[in-house]
Amino acid sequence: MDNTSTGLPENVASMLCYVLFWVSGLIFYFVEKENKNVRFHAMQSIVTFGALHLAIIVLSQIPFFIGLIIAWLGWIFVVGLMLLLAYRAFMGQHYKLRWAGDVAEKWLASESK
Repeated sequence: MDNTSTGLPENVASMLCYVLFWVSGLIFYFVEKENKNVRFHAMQSIVTFGALHLAIIVLSQIPFFIGLIIAWLGWIFVVGLMLLLAYRAFMGQHYKLRWAGDVAEKWLASESK
């Protein structure tokens, strides 16, 4: 595995993009300048967990405890997804989510032009 501009092995840096949800993705997006795989995982993390975070905030505003239940179930889903993506990235897999992975690839391709 290649090292990255952060000095970390590629699989470790890719995994760390997911650990703090969109925050760690944002950190690695700005810190990592060379490794395209790590930048992909960082952008996928930003898109995925940013959108899910906003959705949970909006849905949690539904009254009569329904919003709280939805938010609680949403966070369970988000944590499970984070663990899955972090594991797959650590194993060196280029695991792409349908919508978020497509957006991440398009964004990264447009900035390299």
